[in-house]
Amino acid sequence: MLFSSITFLYYFLPLTVALYFAAPKRLRNAVLLLASVIFYGWGEPKYVVWMGLSVFLAYGFGLLVERYREKRAGKILCVSSVCISLSFLLYFKYTDFFLENFNAATGLHLPLLHLSLPIGVSFYTFQIISYTIDVYRGEAAQKNLVHMAVYVMMFPQLIAGPIVRYSDIASQLSYREHSLERAALGIRRFVIGLAKKILLANQLGELCAAFRASEDPSVLFCWLYAAAFALHIYFDFSGYSDMAIGLGKLFGFSFPENFNYPYISASVTEFWRRWHISLGTWFRDYVYIPMGGNRKGKGRQYLHILVVWALTGFWHGAAWNFMLWGLLFAVLLIFEKLWLLPKLKKHRFLAHVYTLFFVAFCFIIFNAQNLKEAFLDLSGLFGARGIPLVSDESLYCLRSFGVVLFAGAIGATPAPGRGIAKISEKPAGSCILAVLEPVCLLALTLVMTAYLVDGSFNPFLYFRF
Repeated sequence: MLFSSITFLYYFLPLTVALYFAAPKRLRNAVLLLASVIFYGWGEPKYVVWMGLSVFLAYGFGLLVERYREKRAGKILCVSSVCISLSFLLYFKYTDFFLENFNAATGLHLPLLHLSLPIGVSFYTFQIISYTIDVYRGEAAQKNLVHMAVYVMMFPQLIAGPIVRYSDIASQLSYREHSLERAALGIRRFVIGLAKKILLANQLGELCAAFRASEDPSVLFCWLYAAAFALHIYFDFSGYSDMAIGLGKLFGFSFPENFNYPYISASVTEFWRRWHISLGTWFRDYVYIPMGGNRKGKGRQYLHILVVWALTGFWHGAAWNFMLWGLLFAVLLIFEKLWLLPKLKKHRFLAHVYTLFFVAFCFIIFNAQNLKEAFLDLSGLFGARGIPLVSDESLYCLRSFGVVLFAGAIGATPAPGRGIAKISEKPAGSCILAVLEPVCLLALTLVMTAYLVDGSFNPFLYFRF
């Protein structure tokens, strides 16, 4: 089931909210769990069993790890839990990748399994791993199986994050506050996220699709595609995160922020502090720091960065272009630490241009079907394929999508929020906003409903990871 669907917006969500608040407090987690099972099973009922097994194993291992964590058995149990969780992820997501490369290297023809990827498996696997490790590090294990299942399966953030650590919401699973103000904030955040998805991400996705389908390439078209995809993936993913955080507030949970205007960054280092924050901090706390981080000398630090970013790329997908994407970012981060960061601080404008260029460059690799397509797309940016500077189709797309590209570029900065904040500082402005905000949110909802009624299937980009 999609957040951006009529079924979710007008049937599933209202019914879930009504049942949740009608239920006694002690039963609200059970209602949330039932809703999450229905939400996930709506499109993939067979994988509910796998997720249930993952939850049960995490629950059991958590209790055992807590009991024996002061002994050697505790470490063995923790490692075993992590390995089992990773084995599920490796089996579904990477088996065919390993078989394909083994066949290519040996000349054999082992049959591929063609497994369909359970939606959200990369996200909930990381949540389970963080739970087990947190318990080993001293966090109290969850004694209530329903609470444990809600932590892993909660539908607001189940499919595409943010990656919520157990330590962040452990107390909220037992007790959380609800209020009209909190619910209103959650609804506003959800509507804004939905608008990012439907009004910006989906339209920018159409430009990317037009580029892929075009037989009239040009340098201009390649640059339009680079800009469109960079904005498309931002509004698609940050829109989902906004919706997840908003729904969390509605049900009394505080999920971590996942984006902080990454395209205003003046270095790649800063960009990755602002982009997919929950994933970056997960790798930092559960991979980079345990390996030694920056505590074992510069050489080891750079090796750790390479390992973390190779894993980050591999986490995103079972293909070599994702690995290359991750390693390119690792090289850029190391280069900045070695030499570039002090120079970027002196030339802020050039630093922004440099960052946007390399981020867009790397995202072209990220979105390619394979390395060959990635190199073709990148070479087109510089006219290396002998393509013209402009073409009729590229000019048509520029005219057709120019307004969306401009709106996306402005919307990816803090400017709109700062403008609204300045208006609200004045008493008259605050009163006007108090009236206009609900009207605008309702109008946005009606417009988006019209798009959904008239539109087609529009899955979130990060569903495939």
